[in-house]
Amino acid sequence: MPIATPEQYAEMLDKAKSTGFAFPAVNASSSSTINGILQGLTEAGSDGIIQVTTGGADFFAGHTVKARASGALAFAAFVTEAAKNYPITVALHTDHCPENALDGFLYPLIAASEAEVKAGRNPIFQSHMWDGSAVTLDENLRIAKEILPRMKAINSILEVEIGVVGGEEDGVEHDVVNEHLYTTLDDAIQTIEALGLGEQGRYIAALTFGNVHGVYKPGNVKLRPELLGEIQAGIQAKYATGPKPLDLVFHGGSGSTDEEIATAVANGVVKMNIDTDTQYAYSRSVADTVLKNYDGFLKVDGEVGNKKVYDPRSWGKLAETALAARVVEATKQLGSAGNSIG
Repeated sequence: MPIATPEQYAEMLDKAKSTGFAFPAVNASSSSTINGILQGLTEAGSDGIIQVTTGGADFFAGHTVKARASGALAFAAFVTEAAKNYPITVALHTDHCPENALDGFLYPLIAASEAEVKAGRNPIFQSHMWDGSAVTLDENLRIAKEILPRMKAINSILEVEIGVVGGEEDGVEHDVVNEHLYTTLDDAIQTIEALGLGEQGRYIAALTFGNVHGVYKPGNVKLRPELLGEIQAGIQAKYATGPKPLDLVFHGGSGSTDEEIATAVANGVVKMNIDTDTQYAYSRSVADTVLKNYDGFLKVDGEVGNKKVYDPRSWGKLAETALAARVVEATKQLGSAGNSIG
């Protein structure tokens, strides 16, 4: 199906929240990983979100050039065309844009969507993330407040990070053990005072509850997903809203237990980012193929290798299917399997 319209994306998020599930938001870095994501979502009967980071956009553009906005547009163009061949609905999102990448990544992409909307078409991306976790909360919200009206004008959604996700992703790095890994109710209230509760434009918030990018050994990460419920209840009491007033995002979800994921979703998470686990699934398949067919990959001792083995389409199909299987698993953990809006 075509990429979600802004109205369909809003419907997706609303349905997730009201029904009690979340969408996998899977990072892509190539056309092959995009194919694997689309395959997995289709097999699961789930809609989803396909997203690209600054580093992923750099890779799409070509690693020898510096043109990440162009790379992100190439990513969007490929997904937009490829998604027409699948019966599920996907939205496009840009992930983790820090302050030093605003001018070369986020702002040009918003401008590209502004031009599309002015011409009577839909925005290229349905949502964008501004990652202000490396600056003060005041500065984070000041920049978010400047971006939000532009997002509202193109009918797109802004994602903000309130707190700090530990670990490292595309150059944004924080300690694994840090009190700032846990967002407070005061942080959330300050966010609402700056950005409103939807009247200034829709946004989704990555409140942190011990989240860490990557995968760590047991005991190194202490998730407190119940914190999200406490913050939602505090906001409801202060602003007299309905239950779970904020739409939430789960960052650093790789390696989380089913119980932790279920608790986060029950407390208003509608989107969970998945990157490390799908990277591993894809690359593990490639390693398996190489190690089991090593002679076929080599032209040594006068041999010619086995073209059926080293042809990228051969190992690429297996890798895409392995990635797809991990996406299916995520949809089951999040409850989105079988819930496509069709």
